[in-house]
Amino acid sequence: MECRVKWIEGGMSFLAETGSNHVVMMDGPPEAGGRNLAPRPMELLLAGTGGCTAFDVVSILKKGRHAVQGCEVSLQAERAETDPKVFTRIHFHFRVSGTGLKPEVVERAIALSKEKYCSASIMLGKTAEITHDVEIVAV
Repeated sequence: MECRVKWIEGGMSFLAETGSNHVVMMDGPPEAGGRNLAPRPMELLLAGTGGCTAFDVVSILKKGRHAVQGCEVSLQAERAETDPKVFTRIHFHFRVSGTGLKPEVVERAIALSKEKYCSASIMLGKTAEITHDVEIVAV
């Protein structure tokens, strides 16, 4: 995996070009010289973690032939007050919808993601306390 990040002169904006040929813009707040044009790098880290675990949960449920029709993950994170301002707590709220989804099956998919598959949350779990809750919506 590779990525190139390039500073865009004149502020605190950065353009990341990924190895899969996609681009993502990042920016800082005005008080740090940014123009508030794009997410902060740490926001993207949190978003990537949510995407990683949601991908796992949907994949696991689909492989188990469960009728999953939606999956949303809302994340709330706290950071250390001093540098390095690592994440210290992250709470995941899963909202999984489908037909006939059993709570224990959804919880098992989340546990597999948390313990085995989601590289992002497993890495962040080295500095952050990670918790979750689940809302199952019958469709």
